Amino acid sequence: MSTDQPAPGSPQDPFAKPPGDQGGGPYNGAQGTPPPGNPYGGDPYGGGPAAPGGPGAPGGPANPYGGGPGGSGDPNNPYGGAPQDPLAGMPPLADGGKRVLARVIDVIIVLIPAGLLDWAAGGTDNFSSGKSAVGGAFFAVLGFLYEWFMTRSTGQTVGKKLMKLRVAMLENGSVPTSAAAGLRALVLWLPAFCCSCVWFVILGITVLFDKPYKQGLQDKAAKTVVVQTT
Repeated sequence: MSTDQPAPGSPQDPFAKPPGDQGGGPYNGAQGTPPPGNPYGGDPYGGGPAAPGGPGAPGGPANPYGGGPGGSGDPNNPYGGAPQDPLAGMPPLADGGKRVLARVIDVIIVLIPAGLLDWAAGGTDNFSSGKSAVGGAFFAVLGFLYEWFMTRSTGQTVGKKLMKLRVAMLENGSVPTSAAAGLRALVLWLPAFCCSCVWFVILGITVLFDKPYKQGLQDKAAKTVVVQTT
């Protein structure tokens, strides 16, 4: 099976947002474009002539709302209204409990081969509690490779697939790039070398309490979110 990842946002990427569905602004239903004309009379931003002495007209006052033509001050939202929401057009964010269960499943999947390698290498029987440097190294390296490969391929580890969750780029909803998946996996698994239990608890707490995107430290580093697939 090919592991080539579709280019983010390409037609081959089934998870990317549809073209034009980038959210934000009061004209979200019209792909962010303003309505034609100006039913309230002329002004330089509604398609008609500026009212003499009005805002934006020669000799008139500056835009009283600041920023661009819509007064939002957001260059990505020139027509004003609410600022763009990067989650517009994407599935809902994942439930925190499901994310914890998915992580438990993934840890068990990595723990089994890491424990066997530790035993074969003559490590102690207690490497999961941080007492075997060899076992801790196997656990961190295997965890990193597992997380990176599966996240960059489909956005789903085994645990996330069973819980019907997926990792997505916050910017466009696509499967994470190889670089983003690698950074995310590094933050997740590198500290597992010596303090896996404490580290995963810290990550779980950040996911449960972060707002507005429920991002763990790994998501903030890679600019990703975890969403539901159904």
